[in-house]
This record gives sequence, C-alpha cells and structure tokens, in this order.
Amino acid sequence: MKLFLLRIFTWWSGFTLGTQLWTWRFGELVGTDEAGNRYFRTKGGKVDPTLGFERRWVLYNGYAEATRIPPAWHAWMHHIDDVPPTAETYQPREWEKPHQPNLTGTPYAYRPSGSTLASGRRPKATGDYQPWTPGS
Repeated sequence: MKLFLLRIFTWWSGFTLGTQLWTWRFGELVGTDEAGNRYFRTKGGKVDPTLGFERRWVLYNGYAEATRIPPAWHAWMHHIDDVPPTAETYQPREWEKPHQPNLTGTPYAYRPSGSTLASGRRPKATGDYQPWTPGS
C-alpha cells in the first residue's frame, strides 16, 4: 500500500503511476544510459499534433534530478540530435570528462576557501573591507 501511495503522490523519488501508464500506453523504449535512466519517445516516432514534434521523456533510476542526464542523451532529449546515442557510435573526445551529476547539497559539493563549510573555521579578515556608513 505504501509503494502504491508513493507512486501516486511523489514524483521526485521515481516515476508516478500516471507516468508509468502513459509510458506503457504511448511510449517506446529508445535506450538506457550508464546510470540506469530509461529514455522513451512516442511509439514509432510519431509527431504529436499539439507540439509539432515527437515527445521524448526519461524515467530516472532513483531520484529525479535533471543533471543526471549525460550530455549525449541531453542533446537527444532537447531535439538537438535526431539520432539517439544508442543508435550511433558515440566516442567522447580525449578532453571530455566523464559525466558527473550536480553535487550541490551533498558532502562532495565544491567548497571554496573562505567558506565556513570548507574547513570548519573561517579565515581572519585581511582588513580590505570598509563597511558602508550613511552619509559617506
């Protein structure tokens, strides 16, 4: 019962019951990425008359976070590429880093020097700050 209620009311922890039914009825699996996200489009690549192009969507493996989509799939999702990455032999360039989702809010987030979270203590002020006072 708990899983059923989660499927109805929570979209952030996976796909909802409505999305599952829509995907089953109108969707066609195009492929999956290395994170386990599954990518769909309308059956047969049919053009949606209200949009003027085919619908494309993703069912996330776990938490729904848009930055978990790799660059090649992002290009396909936003109609920049017409060919999905599974249908072509995509080879990343030697200067491309592997995809990494947004780490903000996690223990692995970037913390610049001077941040209270970086080392636990903020460094002493250097004296280059002059506070504003009214009339000056």
